[in-house]
Amino acid sequence: MNSRKKIIIVGAGFAGLKLAQKLNNTEYDVLLIDKHNYHQFQPLMYQVATARLEPTSVSFPLRKVFQKSKNVKIRITEVQSVDTQKKILSTTIGEFSYDYLVIAFGCTSNYFGNANVEKYSYPMKSIPEAIQLRNHILQNFEDVLIAKPEEVEALLNFVVVGGGPTGVELSGALAEMKANVLPKDYPEKDFSSLKVYLIEGSANTLNVMSDLAKKASREYLEQLGVTVITDMYVTDYDGETVTLKSGEQIKTKNLIWAAGVTGNVLQGLPSEVITRGNRIIVNRYNQAESLDGVYAIGDIAFMKTPKYEFGHPQLANVALNQAELLAENFKNMLKGKPLKEFEYHDKGSMATVGKRKAVVDLPKFSFKGRLAWFFWMFLHLMLILSVKNKLSIFINWMMSYFYNDSTLRVILNPKNKKLNP
Repeated sequence: MNSRKKIIIVGAGFAGLKLAQKLNNTEYDVLLIDKHNYHQFQPLMYQVATARLEPTSVSFPLRKVFQKSKNVKIRITEVQSVDTQKKILSTTIGEFSYDYLVIAFGCTSNYFGNANVEKYSYPMKSIPEAIQLRNHILQNFEDVLIAKPEEVEALLNFVVVGGGPTGVELSGALAEMKANVLPKDYPEKDFSSLKVYLIEGSANTLNVMSDLAKKASREYLEQLGVTVITDMYVTDYDGETVTLKSGEQIKTKNLIWAAGVTGNVLQGLPSEVITRGNRIIVNRYNQAESLDGVYAIGDIAFMKTPKYEFGHPQLANVALNQAELLAENFKNMLKGKPLKEFEYHDKGSMATVGKRKAVVDLPKFSFKGRLAWFFWMFLHLMLILSVKNKLSIFINWMMSYFYNDSTLRVILNPKNKKLNP
């Protein structure tokens, strides 16, 4: 009879994948479940959407990672519910029993209850969504060539909602595409009337970063020609017109939603362990305290500590650190050693707005400009999983740097259908 403990990890993002790697070839039987057969590098998703990188550059097959593993198995399926009493996880391909369940399936786009925005806008939380957005953007430029005069304005207005790193980086990329790519690709068409709007509900872009980052990011965006509107919310969108809280309307067929996240929901978890944003309340060991053998790590986990009264920021560094400590604690359980509490030491945050335009916040100081841009590129390259992907991205970035162009503008889905939410 097999006495080895079974760990099921749901989600192969930063946290889930790191945990599985750290538990590789240990005395646990590990089952890694994800709805995709690859790990996706979300921080560079906007570059897929704007045809700067291929989808395969920012994704890596899970089975490749664990080819030589003796104890990690992978199943591609969607989780449906959990029975925490019987310790059984139900999925679309069947039921799996566990001794320990680690929920690491992250978050999804938060539309704040606005059904129209959810129906008609374009999110960017996964590789399929990024490809879909890329198809839409590229097809949009083709449509401009044959559009009636009254249709052109809506096609040439891009509205990005959310002034966090994703929204800022995407807005900058679209502005650079207008300046550097469209005049070369479409010499017969004047794209000078193309407008990029960035709508942010708080007072600043990059509102959780330093004052330098807030000020510099806005200045960089405005230098690139982006119209930045802060302290403003989108109240409705019908596929043709965005309505703002002020009553102002913007004609657009291109509403891109980067305005916040909410946790993915797993049926069967008691409501008392779920808090604001659908995050799972955990203790300092990442365990859902009232549930035997249930843990949560990464964006989905809400851990209150003296330093982080309102939970930790939903950053890759937090996810990776929680995964590493939980793996260490799982190993300590086998050896009968005491468990360690999680403590996050903020290593900083960063965002890029465009070529030689970036901001970096480190624990002791902040900086911007060319050095920040190279720093941003270096750190993101280091986080990419494989040498092949690192090289592919580096080559694309260098080509883009010297020629302000890429050769990746391929429309892969001519029907350009909207994905079901």
